[in-house]
Amino acid sequence: MSEQKSELIYGGLSYKLMGILFKVHRKLGNSYQEKYYQRAIALALDEAKIPYRREVEIDLSYNKQKIGKYYLDFVIDNKIALEIKTAPRIKDEYYKQLLAYLDATNLKLGIVANFRTKRLTFKRLVNPRVKI
Repeated sequence: MSEQKSELIYGGLSYKLMGILFKVHRKLGNSYQEKYYQRAIALALDEAKIPYRREVEIDLSYNKQKIGKYYLDFVIDNKIALEIKTAPRIKDEYYKQLLAYLDATNLKLGIVANFRTKRLTFKRLVNPRVKI
């Protein structure tokens, strides 16, 4: 019988990023607005020398016509989309939002991290339409 080997997508980068998210949550707790977690994460990414883009503008199109735009909180090293939330729980609509961001940016991996809960909660989403 053959054994299948499954590898974590961007394992090393994901591990470092999750460490940063847990560190920020541990230091700040769970009672602040989203913008403060975003600022702390940016500082921690800078300190770790991990490249990122913040508040990445994404065009929304219909029939190849731009009809609007929305913003992705972070793109980490041009590989991982990161959305920060401060809600009582992660909702299904956040997953759908992140999948739309992954499609629009042609990224393979996304993470939704919720800082409002007692312990950091998060979900990794893989875009099945992107090959790496």
